[in-house]
Amino acid sequence: MNLRTLILGASASLLAFAAHAESITIATVNNGDMIRMQKLTDDFAAKNPGIELNWVTLEENVLRERVTTDIATKGGQYDVLTIGTYEVPIWGKQNWLLPLDNLGADYDVDDLIPSIRGGLTVDGKLYAAPFYGESSFTMYRKDLIEKAGLTMAEAPTWDAVADAARKMTDRANGINGICLRGKAGWGENMALLTAMSNSFGARWFDENWKPQFDQPEWKDTLQFYVDLMKDAGPQGASSNGFNENLALFQQGKCGMWIDATSAGSFVTGKDSTVADKVAFALAPDKGLGKRGNWLWAWTLAIPAGTKKAEAAEKFVSWATNKAYLDLVASKEGWANVPPGTRSSLYAAGGEYEKAAPFAKMTMESMNAADPTKPTVKPVPYTGVQFVAIPEFQGLGTTVGQLFSAALAGQMTVDEALKQAQDAATATMTEGGYIQ
Repeated sequence: MNLRTLILGASASLLAFAAHAESITIATVNNGDMIRMQKLTDDFAAKNPGIELNWVTLEENVLRERVTTDIATKGGQYDVLTIGTYEVPIWGKQNWLLPLDNLGADYDVDDLIPSIRGGLTVDGKLYAAPFYGESSFTMYRKDLIEKAGLTMAEAPTWDAVADAARKMTDRANGINGICLRGKAGWGENMALLTAMSNSFGARWFDENWKPQFDQPEWKDTLQFYVDLMKDAGPQGASSNGFNENLALFQQGKCGMWIDATSAGSFVTGKDSTVADKVAFALAPDKGLGKRGNWLWAWTLAIPAGTKKAEAAEKFVSWATNKAYLDLVASKEGWANVPPGTRSSLYAAGGEYEKAAPFAKMTMESMNAADPTKPTVKPVPYTGVQFVAIPEFQGLGTTVGQLFSAALAGQMTVDEALKQAQDAATATMTEGGYIQ
């Protein structure tokens, strides 16, 4: 066989492969764990040579808007969606997602953390697989706490956190005592503020679905937040979400940061200039029996309109099974595996517990969050940092914009709360929840 024949034969083989290769499009968020996943997909390609991956990586608010629009209109742009524990049960009930029935014999669904698995299950069927799970906790600089002559309790109060933040603030040297989310969005600033409000005794709605932004507990929450950020937060805080605050903390510009437990590996990792100075505590409380921590999972789901369901489910299985955790550990170290999804990861004395100083606190925080009883007073809804009704996505974003404007000084706290009450009343009346 001559060289020309060999080349022609190889070209024909490549063309045949291209003709049979299946391309799936994955919409995902631009968080660190997802960026890391994209860098490791050679492993998926080696195991699934007939499937090509196209990535659409978006900022959190943009991702939510795009995938919601696409699935509601049956647009069919994506074969795999990155969505959260808010969307999955709602979309599953509407038959917008495919149940995950073929994740593989070695997937071990029973190893998924029960609270996370339960939030992704509708009528006994799993409609999304968790890529990482999280609660929220307090990350702080040990050196700055000591310099201020303070100690941080393992279970701090909001008053103690505020006092420490003000004392640690040194703006002449670029250090803000605390960084908190201010960017508008139901999953951005309202994740923090709703969880925070739970600990202050506030709630979105009373037992009869009447909005509660006109009650003193919400005034206490929002005023406390705005005053604290004015005294000890970074300039332009109303534009800062998870990623912006992560960058500030890694650069040594935050004394404290109350946010997702999934940030633990990034504030103690190689990109953090203060990695050896970080310690962890539970999210704060006000002594009312609820802490300001949430419960969330970023998950991978398959829209019902895809024509590539089999290939999509192979990818979802690859990205969320135990073998993927081993892959990340082999490349990046155990501390950097996606957290909060599998019970086996948190086994006492295991590799993860030894490598991740935040592992124990993460599980404590996740176990303490109760979506069925999220507030001090009784409520008709489930969800810790969100309200699990379809109307919440639009309403939560509207309220988030108002509270971000109050943080930026564009309106007063009272004005923001008044407009939030009006918007919530209109939404709930239109939805038939109240008359």
